[in-house]
Amino acid sequence: MKCRHCGEPLTETLVDLGSAPPSNAYLTAQKLKQPEKWVPLRVLVCGHCRLVQTEDFADAGELFDAEYAYFSGFSTSWLAHCERYADAMQARFGLREGSCIVEVATNDGSLLSFFRDRHIRSLGIEPTASTAAVARSRGLDIVEAFFGATLAASLVGRGVRANLMVANNVLAHVPDINDFVAGFTTLLADQGVATFEFPHLLNLVRKHQFDTIYHEHYSYLSLLAVERIFSANGLVVFDVEELPTHGGSLRVFAQRAASGRHAVTAAVERLRAVEADAGMDTPAFYRDFQAAAESVKDDFLRFLLQARQDRKTVAAYGAAAKGNTLINFAGIRQDLIAFVADRNPYKQGRFLPGSRIPIVSEERLREVRPDYVVLLPWNLRDELVGQLAYVADWGGCFVTAVPSLQVHNS
Repeated sequence: MKCRHCGEPLTETLVDLGSAPPSNAYLTAQKLKQPEKWVPLRVLVCGHCRLVQTEDFADAGELFDAEYAYFSGFSTSWLAHCERYADAMQARFGLREGSCIVEVATNDGSLLSFFRDRHIRSLGIEPTASTAAVARSRGLDIVEAFFGATLAASLVGRGVRANLMVANNVLAHVPDINDFVAGFTTLLADQGVATFEFPHLLNLVRKHQFDTIYHEHYSYLSLLAVERIFSANGLVVFDVEELPTHGGSLRVFAQRAASGRHAVTAAVERLRAVEADAGMDTPAFYRDFQAAAESVKDDFLRFLLQARQDRKTVAAYGAAAKGNTLINFAGIRQDLIAFVADRNPYKQGRFLPGSRIPIVSEERLREVRPDYVVLLPWNLRDELVGQLAYVADWGGCFVTAVPSLQVHNS
């Protein structure tokens, strides 16, 4: 396989997680009677541009289909993050009614709604029919398509030029990363700004966050690689912020290379130095990740097996894609985790891909009163511990497996 960005042959491996079904391919009861498609889940490192990427087995059209079940609006902490973002961008870049905001990968419209409510012209681009329908029900203008250079040119032809383009947790999801980034260069107004948020590869490796690896994530991103990709496609990074979301993310600010409106900040220089000091441009940085992932898996399995031996009941909360990576890598089935509760009604009544563990409403936790509740979206631990505080009523404990096994008294 050749690098998705620079085309160089890929010879270095970050991790091999065996094989798994797509992590958001939740099963209906009818689909339980059918075989599932399992594909290899192996991640490679480009020795030239340092883009970390999944081996090419899964097609984007299969992963982001009409039944796509991830809806961002079910997390209260994420909604608060979106509102803070809208406030900050409006203040920093002087956005007003005459401005134009374009969000790529709008999902259910949770973020874009905050701009619409400020009476700023807002356009969303979202390829999945399920989430696009919810965004439209909120009164948002949605283009239901995958974004790239061709769509960007079409929008420009219709008179759309963006003062701000928003791309939160989507840069990692695109198979043709050059075409995707080139679309931003095309659609941005001459003095426009684009922001991209994505989990930081530095945290993924250092904190053993292997469960954030799944087929939807074609790329795993550092500032080092992103700057190279942007430069090749007409964008320049001028600022960067480190965020706590998704276990540690970056928010990168970019402008067209010909703009020069915004000077490069000291934050960019500092993060370049941090990544260089960590050795992210060398093979050694990536070498021990496989062993770390296997250690996390083994510790979690030992815990579940001991709980079963002790006749303790174990359930999970949050039917998150990252949880499916962990569960399928560890070979966990319903004998070790009885069910997964989730607030999202689009997931309730379905089953996790691969493990086929049932997804139920949160009320099931109160009925069963499990001894342990495994929080699969560990990045939302504080939010979920507060939401599920009633687990303390029966002396239940919370469990997280990443970055290391922890059992928390409720």
